[in-house]
Amino acid sequence: MASPAPVPASPGSSSQKKRGATESIGLYAVQCCECHKWRTVSTKDEFETIRENFTEDPWFCSKRPECSCEDPPDIEYDSSRIWVIDKPNIPKPPPKTERLVIMRGDLSKMDIYYVLPNGKRARGIGDVQKFLDTNPEYKDRISAESFSFMVPKIVEETVSQSSLWKTKKAKKQDKINASSSKKDKANASSSEN
Repeated sequence: MASPAPVPASPGSSSQKKRGATESIGLYAVQCCECHKWRTVSTKDEFETIRENFTEDPWFCSKRPECSCEDPPDIEYDSSRIWVIDKPNIPKPPPKTERLVIMRGDLSKMDIYYVLPNGKRARGIGDVQKFLDTNPEYKDRISAESFSFMVPKIVEETVSQSSLWKTKKAKKQDKINASSSKKDKANASSSEN
């Protein structure tokens, strides 16, 4: 079976986080369930519709006007960009809200936020519930179940070429080595006593 709605992403930077992070997704794509070729999706809204219905309504090249499985792919799945796999069947954001997918500056993972009708960001269902409790006029249009904070998976092999990723991995390994070294020294001194 084809992978559901992967999206190439661009890394967020720590400066984005300080001034109010923006969406990290640079391009939306979906894989045809028949030929497995990647097709770009022109808008975030179209992508969210495909993702929401992916299991019930699998995507095929023929759904795009003047496109067939015989046509070359729009985009190749390779390490020329960072790929992120989103889960299928995530509901479209409720009206007057927006789902933001933001890559951490160290490329370690993605964060999900929803921009609520009041302009504030929800980081989890608790924030959504607080908003609904303080703004009861939205309860008939928005329910907490309409929000998904399911984090997309970063495809590691598409990030591994990034110098930022390599630096992060090296620092993590240095911490592991330093921790092991301290434990070894502590074990050696306790065995000498």
